[in-house]
Amino acid sequence: MINPSIEAQFEEMITVLRRFSTPDNFARIRKAAGVMAQAIRSGQKIISCGNGGSMADAMHFAEELVGRYRGDRPAMPAVAISDPSYLSCVANDYGYDEVFSRYIEGMGNAGDVLLAISTSGNSPNVLHAAITARTKDIYVIGLTGNSGGALGGICDIEIRVPHQGSSDRIQEVHIKVIHSLVYLIECELWQLM
Repeated sequence: MINPSIEAQFEEMITVLRRFSTPDNFARIRKAAGVMAQAIRSGQKIISCGNGGSMADAMHFAEELVGRYRGDRPAMPAVAISDPSYLSCVANDYGYDEVFSRYIEGMGNAGDVLLAISTSGNSPNVLHAAITARTKDIYVIGLTGNSGGALGGICDIEIRVPHQGSSDRIQEVHIKVIHSLVYLIECELWQLM
């Protein structure tokens, strides 16, 4: 039975966030931010991808880095694979499973970082992107949920929300992780607090 209670929705979100909030997960976030900051420091870029709400999160992450988060600082090199013309071209010519991997193949360079977002960890196009990234010596950071799916085993760093229910609860934690990553990157590169 569906519970239409707004209070229940917030309580479930709080429970999922508390379950996620462990020293191990915080360490993974810090490590991922350090890898990203080092890539930027070395003149590399961060590429992000995901489907649906995860694409929106990938775009949000990139715009926070290129634009600004909490303080003024130089723009950082980040892009989300989200151009509709590009996506429809590759989906038409190669199939939707290849839309992210083709971009990585053409635009990714050794030393770049891929932020691959999939609440199930099993999105074929995100998996193909991660596999292609690994062949190009691109560091793969995965935001996953549930059991991590196949993506969990491909990532250099997996940040998993261990929730077996609806994807919206996972996405709510993902956006907090994304904001934490941007904040830590800014702090490391520009000592903004």
